[in-house]
Amino acid sequence: MTGYLSGGMNGGAAGRFLVASDLDRTLIYSNRALALDVPDRLAPRLLSVEVHDGKALSFMTEQAAELLVELSREAVLVPATTRTRAQYERVNLPGPTPGWVPSYAICANGGRLLVDGVPDADWQDEMAARLAAGAAPLAEVVEHLALCADPEWTHKRRVADELFAYLVVERAELPQGWLAELTGWCAERGWTVSLQGRKVYAVPEPLSKSAALAEVVRRVGGATVLSAGDSLLDADLLRAADAAWRPGHGELADTGWTAPGVTVLDEVGVAAGEEIVRRFLARVRGEAVEPDAAPVSVS
Repeated sequence: MTGYLSGGMNGGAAGRFLVASDLDRTLIYSNRALALDVPDRLAPRLLSVEVHDGKALSFMTEQAAELLVELSREAVLVPATTRTRAQYERVNLPGPTPGWVPSYAICANGGRLLVDGVPDADWQDEMAARLAAGAAPLAEVVEHLALCADPEWTHKRRVADELFAYLVVERAELPQGWLAELTGWCAERGWTVSLQGRKVYAVPEPLSKSAALAEVVRRVGGATVLSAGDSLLDADLLRAADAAWRPGHGELADTGWTAPGVTVLDEVGVAAGEEIVRRFLARVRGEAVEPDAAPVSVS
């Protein structure tokens, strides 16, 4: 149990638990990430939760959506995503009322904190100070990415909210050792690297979901914190919680990562998203769940 996140919250059942969850490949899934390995006639019914340019991009199972509505009634639900604010606002999570917006949302990997959907200026100023003190400038990393990422396998180069950078790459064509070399170069400058699907993220170390989560808990007044995530950028979020879950897919699964208090699920794809919400709700309600498989080793 993590000290700064523990303690009682006033306000009844909805105040005792705070659920901070990653979105992509944790709660919501693109067509590419659904991992439906059953005959089509047995596939679960899906609910679209993101539309962009008139096209449905991300989904949950209908069962997961129903469970999420119940969860949002009984706990403080905090989406925690690497998406920018604009990308996050495309997501329409099911909630207890029409047009429901989470009271708090963590965007840009912790660089932006939304309160009732509005960016919090105080947190933005705080993060700017932490970044200036703890990591090399964004421009230096952007320049290095431009030099080291070959256009033959790099489709896009992007800067997110003037906070971090990422590449959209042809993953199968990445040169052997390139990712490790980039990781080492960034580490010397206070930055981390994460490969998620076709995206390579370079993120300054002070920019973390757990830092923003700690700020939410401070404002809310303390809670039992639950979390879930699938990528290296979620590892700090999982460590910061009183209890956490990770799916059987993703960057953390690929490396066999776990930590005290983290439950490793067997499910992958959109089925894992449903199971994660089910586990959240069971913990909030104090209900028993089936025993988990033995944890894998920490790396």
